[in-house]
Amino acid sequence: MTCIPSERQALLRFKQDLEDPSNRLASWLNDGDCCQWDGIVCSNETGHVIELHLRGSDCEVPEKSKLGGKLNPSLLDLKYFAYLDLSDNDFRETQIPAWFWNLSSNLYYLNISYNQFQGKIPDLLTMVHPSVVIDLSSNNFTGPIPLLSSNVTAIDLSKNSMSGSTSHFFCHKVHKPMNLEVLNLGNNLLSGEIPDCWEKWPRLVGIKFCYNNFSGKIPISIGTLASLQSLHLRNNSLVGGISNSLQNCSELLTVDFGANLLSGEIPPWIGERLSKLIILSLYTNRFNGPIPKELCALSSLQILDLSNNNLSSEIPSCVNNLSAMASRNKSDNKIFYKTSKGSFFENILLVMKGRVVDYSTTLKLVKTMDLSDNTLSGQIPEVVTSLVGLQSLNFSHNLLVGSIPDNIGAMGSLECVDLSTNNLSGEIPLSISYLTFLSHLNLSYNSFTGKIPTGTQLQSLSASSFLGTELYGPPLTESSKAVMFSISVRKKLVHRHHQVDWLILSIELGFGVGFFSVLVPVLFCKSGRFVYFKFLDEMGDNLCRIIYTKIVKLL
Repeated sequence: MTCIPSERQALLRFKQDLEDPSNRLASWLNDGDCCQWDGIVCSNETGHVIELHLRGSDCEVPEKSKLGGKLNPSLLDLKYFAYLDLSDNDFRETQIPAWFWNLSSNLYYLNISYNQFQGKIPDLLTMVHPSVVIDLSSNNFTGPIPLLSSNVTAIDLSKNSMSGSTSHFFCHKVHKPMNLEVLNLGNNLLSGEIPDCWEKWPRLVGIKFCYNNFSGKIPISIGTLASLQSLHLRNNSLVGGISNSLQNCSELLTVDFGANLLSGEIPPWIGERLSKLIILSLYTNRFNGPIPKELCALSSLQILDLSNNNLSSEIPSCVNNLSAMASRNKSDNKIFYKTSKGSFFENILLVMKGRVVDYSTTLKLVKTMDLSDNTLSGQIPEVVTSLVGLQSLNFSHNLLVGSIPDNIGAMGSLECVDLSTNNLSGEIPLSISYLTFLSHLNLSYNSFTGKIPTGTQLQSLSASSFLGTELYGPPLTESSKAVMFSISVRKKLVHRHHQVDWLILSIELGFGVGFFSVLVPVLFCKSGRFVYFKFLDEMGDNLCRIIYTKIVKLL
């Protein structure tokens, strides 16, 4: 079946307004069969054009294969057209014309992500197909979130500049159920409280609200989403505790609440009711109290990040029950959540080897535990060494005592270990040299003694990994030992975010006064640009004024 002549002409007019530096559309010729053209799919029965696949990254030379130019309204002449993929091209901040949104009403798949399209998105209420997927992410769209047809199954509006409240979106015709399963509003400028109208969205499986300006509490009605598998609220300004209603969301695989202002104790029911969790990320909040021992029941948990909170007490001695972390089994499968339109892949931000990494395609391979920057006390449980699947272990900046478990060498998958700034002591276990994948180790500012075990990977590490200890041997040299803090000063550093040491503070202030008295003519007007430490930032100007006044009086 050959293509319809009028549709061939419509496609040729569309091509005329495009910029095609790599000549991707060379097969689009006046006398050709458009059903054989690159990127065109026709109906086998009627010959009508039904799909247009022009994703930029599909070509062999991605940097030269991106289309640009303008969008020609000739696409409106493709009456049976239902699938459009123009993603990952470069339309150079092109304003989306009004006619384009009329075209979208007939589509069941629309993807114009990763372009530079701009403008406001009108309400998308006229979708005629029963199950529609829309991806408008990674553009420059502004304005409020558009209202949606109940036929939309998935929409991605992330990485734009959309702003304002979302109440009109969530609470419009509150008694009319929606069929939306995936909603991604991440990386925008949205603000206000998250509306408490979730009863009308019963089919939601994945929600991403990361990197916005949402405030207020986590709404109670989110607990009505019985099918929810993925909930990302990272990097907002949410307050209060974790709503007890979330224990009804028993299908959850991912809970990502990092970088908010959440407080209270971590609910024990997370370990009892959310038994399918693979990812639990609560970093950089204000949670206090102990780590619930009930979390040890999460047998599928691969990523646990409770760092930078106010958690206290001891590390639970039942962590060996985290069987996914205790297994070396690795799968090439991605972590995903299922919808009626297929699977959507999960992603998460993690700190690995001192770097923030966005994991997606390799997320299934990652197993980490980060309890750093809390006030955890007691010893490192020996049973931690049974977590042989862990690749990253971070217990730094706590109040831990005792020694490193002798059997740490059994954790053969470890690539990153950070135990710095604690009260740990004793010698480094010889078995640590068995960790052949270890590429990042930080044991600094503890009371370790003795010789650093011999192992190729240990001697190749930076000397800074062992500063503030009484260790010796390679990679430490005489010069690196000379710049180590004394044990007494190191102990002060361990508690630096828990108490003030007035002796150290007085010495530092004395140095600051002397420094400014010599350089005051230079620093008086520019001090703000040369102050790097917080205490100088707060006191520098006052010190300058006092010293300057005294100098003027003396003159």
